Amino acid sequence: MSDIQAQFSVLKQTADAKVVDAIARLIEDGEDHELNRVNVLDFATQHGLDEEHAISGFLHSARLGLFDLGWNVLCPGCGGVLGAHSTLKALKPDDYHCALCACGYKASVDDQVEVSFTVNSRVRRIAAHDPDTLPVWEYFKQVFWSSGVDFNKESFTTLANEVTLDTMELPAGEKATMSLQLPNDFIIIFEPVTHAAHFIDVQGEPTKDRQQLAIMYNKVQAPTGTTTMRPGPLRLSLENQAGVRVLPSVFIAAEALHHLIGKRKPFLTAKRMLSNQTFRDVFKADNLSLDQRLQITSLTFLFTDLKGSTALYERVGDLAAFDLVRAHFHALLEIISSEKGAVVKTIGDAVMATFIRPEHAIVAGFRMRAAMDELNKQRGTEDLIVKIGIHEGPCLAVMLNERQDYFGQTVNIAARVQSLSTAQEIHITGPVLDAPAVAELLEQRAIKPIQKQAALRGIADKMVVYEIP
Repeated sequence: MSDIQAQFSVLKQTADAKVVDAIARLIEDGEDHELNRVNVLDFATQHGLDEEHAISGFLHSARLGLFDLGWNVLCPGCGGVLGAHSTLKALKPDDYHCALCACGYKASVDDQVEVSFTVNSRVRRIAAHDPDTLPVWEYFKQVFWSSGVDFNKESFTTLANEVTLDTMELPAGEKATMSLQLPNDFIIIFEPVTHAAHFIDVQGEPTKDRQQLAIMYNKVQAPTGTTTMRPGPLRLSLENQAGVRVLPSVFIAAEALHHLIGKRKPFLTAKRMLSNQTFRDVFKADNLSLDQRLQITSLTFLFTDLKGSTALYERVGDLAAFDLVRAHFHALLEIISSEKGAVVKTIGDAVMATFIRPEHAIVAGFRMRAAMDELNKQRGTEDLIVKIGIHEGPCLAVMLNERQDYFGQTVNIAARVQSLSTAQEIHITGPVLDAPAVAELLEQRAIKPIQKQAALRGIADKMVVYEIP
């Protein structure tokens, strides 16, 4: 049995069978570009797979060495990859700069860090493993632009034929010239390997005189400059001192360009990955470094705790209580994972979990109550009563006690809101209730939240919270 066959044998034991079959077909029959920076959400849609199963399958594939996991910092404007990293730890704390958009960005994990999968070169060698050999447009498609930019053959043809005045492959150490006819439009000379750009503001009366512009590419990240020119002929002199092949391309920055790169499709974000149970279980070593602080603008936290667990131990004895608590944990953790959440930690009889969206947390809360009712029914008792609190807001992803954790007032409030419960009611905050999908869920179930003012320990002002009976 070959090493790859052995890896797939192991994969079949840990991942969904349909996903494993789809991955095997991709590696065997897929075109080279389909195996580079795989967009898992798009892959799941194309093959009719459950998204969570697909994510889990690719994560297990990466753990086995079939794929390499990539964390790509994206420009929210053009969708370009500003930084490609093999681990989450490699994300830089400072700004990432997009020369094409002339903007700087912090690497927010909400929607600016893409998680993708590229086939390992030992499994199958593809063109993207040697990016310097890729033709210009394949380099743009496979290396510069992210998997979230919704390109197809037709749109790339439009980009190449209607939006681009010229492109060139310029080897290291060489010089070349482009002869262009400048239209009365804003022009961007962009080089995707070094991420260098120069703008030409074309205005005024057309001229027949040949205009001159010289650009040198090197390893210095120079700011984007702008030159004003008139419509007419241009001799563009290019020199490559970057030490690598460069691909200067001249774009017309008109509506057609904005339309082409503005079309987006869903992709797997770092935020979603951090709230994925398989990732937390399998890739613990690929989490943050001790000094990293990744900002998340919106994350939903769910806290649970067992009511009266100390009295439970006294009433039924340690052994019986332990079995009950273990059954309760098993049910809760299974529900969290199946509702697209992840367990951050357990503290005594309490659980802290995260969800990408508030409605996933609410559904998980409903299912948790039902699961406790079923466990009590099976045992003929009323011992398992779970208190639940849910809050949504900004936070920091950090490393605490050798574990990827979260820090901030949102976390504190979520924990305090849980403590308001006295029975199996769920307490939520305004940001959770305001989510349209949550309001729709409550309306479908004919649930009317009970508004109340609450003083939360450690929180200066009283908060408006909502009891879900």
